[in-house]
Amino acid sequence: MTDSAILAGGCFWCTEAVYKDVIGVESVESGYIGGSIPNPTYKQVCGGQTGHAEAIKVGFDSSQVTYADLLDIFFATHDPTTLNRQGNDVGTQYRSAIFPADGAQEAEARAAIDRNQPNWPDRIVTTIEPMAEWYPAEDYHQEYWDGEGQRNPYCLAVIPPKLQKLRKSFAARSKAASETA
Repeated sequence: MTDSAILAGGCFWCTEAVYKDVIGVESVESGYIGGSIPNPTYKQVCGGQTGHAEAIKVGFDSSQVTYADLLDIFFATHDPTTLNRQGNDVGTQYRSAIFPADGAQEAEARAAIDRNQPNWPDRIVTTIEPMAEWYPAEDYHQEYWDGEGQRNPYCLAVIPPKLQKLRKSFAARSKAASETA
């Protein structure tokens, strides 16, 4: 059975690339959540007026990777201490947020914040927001790193360090790290 997690950690191209390399992750879809208008477009979300976050919906096999593991990877591979920004991406659409599917995921999200806070010198500002309507991003955003992203200077600057962090800190969870071991 596939479980799902919805996480917002800045640019969805960058978070998608990380989770596609996690053992037990069966799917990663980029999209929008937490806003006020139905069926938002990338242009609308990037304008910062819809209230949506760029996020990913991760389908995972909980017998191979737990929700807690996914959250620990989330906190290690983006900066959860900057409000409404990741690097040069600024605005509420780039906020650090978790959208739990139920009470158990919400409790685990709160525990993950507490568990990961000692790893950061500043306070974690990641929000836990109510589950809302999920809107898949346009097709050209899906699997972006595997295609256009490897020619995009922004992605080339941001994604490889995130993947290196995953492969170093979570080697047992990384598809690429396990292939080279």
